[in-house]
Amino acid sequence: MGLLSNRVERSEIKAGDHIYTYRAVFAYSHHGIFVGGSKVVHFTPRHDANSSTETSANSYEEKYDLPSSCPTFPDCGFRQPNSGVVLTCLDCFLRNGSLYSFEYGVTPSVFLAKVRGGTCTTAMPDPPETVIHRAMYLLQNGFGNYDVFQNNCEDFALYCKTGLLIVERSGVGRSGQASSVVGAPLAALLSSPLKLLMPSPIGVATVTAGMYCMSRYATDIGVRSDVIKVAVEELAVNLGWGEGGDEEEDNGVTDQLIAM
Repeated sequence: MGLLSNRVERSEIKAGDHIYTYRAVFAYSHHGIFVGGSKVVHFTPRHDANSSTETSANSYEEKYDLPSSCPTFPDCGFRQPNSGVVLTCLDCFLRNGSLYSFEYGVTPSVFLAKVRGGTCTTAMPDPPETVIHRAMYLLQNGFGNYDVFQNNCEDFALYCKTGLLIVERSGVGRSGQASSVVGAPLAALLSSPLKLLMPSPIGVATVTAGMYCMSRYATDIGVRSDVIKVAVEELAVNLGWGEGGDEEEDNGVTDQLIAM
C-alpha cells in the first residue's frame, strides 16, 4: 500500500476485506465488504418495492450501481424488499473500475498523509469471520435509511469491520469521505481570519491544509469519543432496522449465497 494509492489486485483481497472503487471520474468512491466467492455486500439508497414499476426499478438499478442482470452469478443483486443492503459479484461492484483496499490501524502520521478521505482509519478491525457475519446479517435485516453524510456505503463497511456506532446520530457519520467534504469548507472558514496575518498565499494555503487534515483526523472513528461497540443483532433490533432472525437460519442463507 502506498501513501497515494491503496490500489490492489483481485488476488490480494481476502474474505472480510473492506474494498472500494471510484465512480464518476474519481468524484466519489463506493465501498463494500468482500465476503468471498467473488461476492461483495454493499449499501445503497433503498428501493421501495411497494411502489416500484419495471421502469422505475431499472432506473434505480442504473443510478445506484445494481446489476439488472448478471450472466455469471444468478443471485447477483440479491437484497431484501425495501432494503439498501445488496449482494453483488465483484465485477458488477467494480463496473470496470479499479479495486482499492481500505486500510485499518494506520498511524496518525499515515492518516494525515492520506490527503483524500475515505481511504483509511486509525481504528482496528475485527476478525474476518465477525466482519462477514455482520455483513450477511445486515443483508438479511437491513441497515436503515441511506444518508450521504450520516449513513452511507462507507459507514456500512466501517461498521461491519469494527462494530463501532456513533452514539449521537447528528452531524457527520463515520465516513471519512463525508468528513472530507465537510472539512474542506470548514478549514477554509477557520483559516480566513488568519489571512490578515499571513502576507504570503503559500502561508494561507499551508494553514488551510493543516486545518483540513486535523478536521478529518478529529472525525476518524479511531479517535472519536462518541462511538460505542454494538453487536449487529442489537443494532438491528434497538434501532428498528429489523426484527432480527434465527441465527442458524441466517448462517445457512449466508453459506448458500456466498457459495453460489
